[in-house]
Amino acid sequence: MSILIIIIGIAVLILMHELGHFLTAKFFKVKVEEFGFGFPPRLLGKKIGETLYSLNWLPFGGFVRLLGESSVAPVLEDEKVRSFSHQPIWKRALIIKAGVVMNFILGWLMISSLLFFGGAGPVAITAVVPDSPAAAVGLQAGDLIPGFTSAEAFIDFVNENRGQEITLNIKRGGEEMSLTVVPRLQTKEGEGALGVGIAQAGFPKLGFWDSIGEGFMMSIRIILAIAIALVNLVVGVFTGGVVFESFVGPVGLFQIVSQTGQLGVAYLLQLISLISLNLAVLNIFPFPALDGGRLLFLAIEKIKGSPISPKREALVNAAGFIFLLLLMVAITVKDIVYLF
Repeated sequence: MSILIIIIGIAVLILMHELGHFLTAKFFKVKVEEFGFGFPPRLLGKKIGETLYSLNWLPFGGFVRLLGESSVAPVLEDEKVRSFSHQPIWKRALIIKAGVVMNFILGWLMISSLLFFGGAGPVAITAVVPDSPAAAVGLQAGDLIPGFTSAEAFIDFVNENRGQEITLNIKRGGEEMSLTVVPRLQTKEGEGALGVGIAQAGFPKLGFWDSIGEGFMMSIRIILAIAIALVNLVVGVFTGGVVFESFVGPVGLFQIVSQTGQLGVAYLLQLISLISLNLAVLNIFPFPALDGGRLLFLAIEKIKGSPISPKREALVNAAGFIFLLLLMVAITVKDIVYLF
């Protein structure tokens, strides 16, 4: 069920990203020839008005094909006014940016909604101290301990039973188990009776405007963190550093979804919001085959006073697309090796 929710969520994110391009192009009266979900070959399609709406076999993205966007098909003289390539640079830039803006807005609104509705979750173990009672019985970071209204309630329970045997019902990776442990009577400074770090899973309940404001600020902080990680990835690729530890592919995402699903639907929605913000950062990055790469070409066109050769641009974008595919394969291989 968790995997299905994420798949549907990612599909919606892709459609909304492309819808941003689509609506902005329509607003500027640029002709949209095709609105596609997934990449060709085409599975089926239906033309409504002047636009073909298609469902394609490779469900890893989507696209909006605009009149005059490529040099493959010549644009008729009487249609040039509605051609993408004949629009001012600022209009083309807004059309390209619209998908990124849409992903940011979606991530922001989803985080704001979670803050508005709030809700407490189970107590979660964030760390286990070596040679502690928790380590001795096999408690692990990521374990969930339901049945407590707050982290403070759990701490009080443990402290009230120092030196006595207690049973903890925990959830781990979708499984439920019981562990018996004896909290310590004496502890080192900075350590608790069990020797674990804990946190209260959940979202604080905020008022409407507070949730909008805090959701926006959280989204900005997340965007900055993702951007820094992406820059470090690129630097690592060219300097030979360790680059893949913080990134996951489809296999790694499956593992994350499996762990997040046990927290409830709200946490899956939080994960989808993070994916949306990741898509925003990734697409605005100035790399060929991405929206940011297309904006970079527009900037070069503005500086040199003439557009880049369509063939040269297509060649650079193809090379960028191949690099991104190879990067995804490398990250996926890393995820698979990590499983074993």
